[in-house]
Amino acid sequence: MLPVSMDNPLAHTHELRWLYIDFNSYFASVEQQLRPELRARPVAVVPVETDSTCAIAASYEAKAFGIKTGTPIYEAKKKCPGLICVLANHEHYVEYHHRIIEEVNNHIPVSRVCSIDEVACELMNNERSHARTAEIAASIKRGLAQHVGEYIKCSIGVAPNRYLAKVATDMQKPDGFVTLLGNDILSRLMTLKLRDLPGIGYNMERRLYMAGIYDVKTLLSLPPKRMRAVWGSVWGEKMWYMLRGVELPDEETTRSTIGHSHVMAPELRAPERARYVARRLTLKAASRLRRMGYYASGFILSARIENGSRLATERQCYRAQDSLTFLHLLDDAWQELMQNAGNIRIKKVSVGIHHLTQAGDLQAELFSQLPNIDLKKQAKAERMSHALDKINHRFGRDSITLGMLPSQGRSFSGTKIAFTRIPDVEEFLE
Repeated sequence: MLPVSMDNPLAHTHELRWLYIDFNSYFASVEQQLRPELRARPVAVVPVETDSTCAIAASYEAKAFGIKTGTPIYEAKKKCPGLICVLANHEHYVEYHHRIIEEVNNHIPVSRVCSIDEVACELMNNERSHARTAEIAASIKRGLAQHVGEYIKCSIGVAPNRYLAKVATDMQKPDGFVTLLGNDILSRLMTLKLRDLPGIGYNMERRLYMAGIYDVKTLLSLPPKRMRAVWGSVWGEKMWYMLRGVELPDEETTRSTIGHSHVMAPELRAPERARYVARRLTLKAASRLRRMGYYASGFILSARIENGSRLATERQCYRAQDSLTFLHLLDDAWQELMQNAGNIRIKKVSVGIHHLTQAGDLQAELFSQLPNIDLKKQAKAERMSHALDKINHRFGRDSITLGMLPSQGRSFSGTKIAFTRIPDVEEFLE
């Protein structure tokens, strides 16, 4: 059995402990807030301006036509001929994210930032009644409308644990408020579909079907060990407890990779132009590496080509954080990939810097020279890289670059948001 922090793990599931906030159609809502002409219109936010891409967000007006995150734009336009496609502006989404956090903190302290559009707040003892949580939720919604924007709406869920509070946010959208508590939890969950539960995606749903589990009612009837066997991991047993309101301790995680990827617009897919994208992503990752105080000894390059296949290769180096080292690794890796791919168009390119070590954890070298490593030359490259960082932070991103003109990177150098990673404001200057 999983270790939990109480003798009876179900003893506290009749107490409201978490308030979870999910901002509705976040990217599209920010665009509608910034641009009045988009309000009450079907809007899809896209990563590149081409019908071959997919929507990364859809307004509720677009969702009414069956358009959602992941819908191909050529298909979305058939469903909704009046669809307005807006190129994503990630800097604005991060700016609004921080404004939202500041506003929520005026009503209740934010305990966890779960993603760009989701936050969780742990309730204090005097906040755990349904009446009090309803007051807090209403106050948050009023504050957002008054101080952030009337189009920045959210659904709020309250439950004994963070997992169920998140589930509750999806039970009434948009602009909802739902409480899950005690004996009502299981009966309310039975009204959901399997895919409504976080942790059950397409592949997991197929596995559940193969095990004869077609609905939430059947899932809830399983004992913990059976859940573990079906999932094939401890996550299944964790799900058993979380679905019943038990708050499990967070697992500590450590950073293993710093990376960036970019889906190319059609005009950037020729190998030589795609190489500029890869160089810019490498420079950006190296700048983040320095800002976060890491050194690294591994580099990964991968590319997805237009026929759907994927190519990847990896390089190793002596611990480094300067841009020149990683650009040399990229050039070598790129040459290998192009030899294997031929003159083929590239749809997506990704770079990753890994095998990370905090600068303060580096061991001193016993020798001033290492085989094939000129430590003085590397130190000089580090100083130059830090100097370039300072110039770009002061005068703006791409004020100075290595091996390419600023104009060559202007269309693809901006920071992008993965929903589970919110970029620092400084990252938009790198």
